[in-house]
Formats: sequence, C-alpha cells, structure tokens
Amino acid sequence: MLSPYLANLRNKVGHDLLLLPSVTVLAFNSSGEVLLVRHSNYNVWVAPGGMVEVDESPAAAACREMEEETGCRVELKGIVGVYGGPDFRVHYQNGDEVAYVMTVFEGLITGGELRPNGQETLETRFFSHAETRAIQTGAWLPEVLSDAFARRGHQP
Repeated sequence: MLSPYLANLRNKVGHDLLLLPSVTVLAFNSSGEVLLVRHSNYNVWVAPGGMVEVDESPAAAACREMEEETGCRVELKGIVGVYGGPDFRVHYQNGDEVAYVMTVFEGLITGGELRPNGQETLETRFFSHAETRAIQTGAWLPEVLSDAFARRGHQP
C-alpha cells in the first residue's frame, strides 16, 4: 500500500529508482525460530517491514509494519544492523524500483494474533535458521538472518 508521500513521488518520477529508508523486524519464538512472511511481490519469504514514513521514527515504523503485516504487536530489543547495497534493491511487479537503506530490529512479540494481512503478506510462519536456506527469499534476507542468528549465538 503506497503512502500519500510515496504516491506523490511516484507521480513525479514514475518507476525510476528511489532511495528510501526502511525497517525490518526479526521476531524469534521460544524455540529460536524467526518469523517470516510470504510477500505478495514475487511470492518470496521476507521479514516483516517496510518504508519509514515522513516524520515517523524508525522504531515506530518497525512496530507499525509488524502489526500491519502480521497482526502482532512487538517490543523492540535492539538493532541487528543497518544495511544497503545491491541486494537491497527491489524491483516491484508494477515496474517501480527501490533501493532500501534498512534498519533491522530484533523484536519480541507481545500481543496480537499472528495472521497475514492478505494484501502484502500471504502467509506467516516461523523458520529455523537451516529451514531459511531451503526457501525462496528476498535477495537481502540471507545476509540479515546470518547476522541475526550469529548475534543470538547460533552459528551456521
């Protein structure tokens, strides 16, 4: 779903490349599995997240995106890292191209009911680190997951 700000930009630049701030939340369950969502864009698995809106803090954006995409509220526990580069460039099916600078948070689910939103997210599921290697993911996800699992003391 396009924000009014991004819709206005797209009206001016069309499908041209935009550099945008974004956030992602890696929420782990008690078994050490990470929550991923199957995204409607190219049907790949990614972590919940999205663009930081105008005048919104990255932390607030992370909490908002998590609830919008999974139905769950989250408490942020820290920053895994800040990422960008070629693997963080996304070509959307409508022709839009975006290069994200992504702040990745680790989070703890504190409430809500786990469910996909049916528009952006088609499915929600927890995966072990090993299982994430056997599914189709966004190009950026393996690097982020590797750092997150290492931070939690899990070596591949």
